[in-house]
Amino acid sequence: MKRAAGKRRVAARSERLEARVSSDQKELFLRAAELQGRTLTDFVIASVHEAAVRTLEDLQSVRLAVDESRAFAEALLNPREPGPRLAAAARRYVASVAAHDPNAR
Repeated sequence: MKRAAGKRRVAARSERLEARVSSDQKELFLRAAELQGRTLTDFVIASVHEAAVRTLEDLQSVRLAVDESRAFAEALLNPREPGPRLAAAARRYVASVAAHDPNAR
């Protein structure tokens, strides 16, 4: 079968979710679904999908306040000199790599 141009293909729905809701919640969901011209099932699936995508996007991105953004940019542009412990660790790492790889500088 060919799809009409501009229409997205919907994945086959083979899984089932169940939830118990109050009668007030169901009535609210039904009214919202009707206003969008959707079935209750379509409304719930679309709403849950949107909330899940938004949640994942929010948790996977880093958001900084203005002062935090400036401090981050400043640290990238003008990094501090490494302390003695970090410098020693770097020297040990370089020596270790050089010991195991004769082509390392």
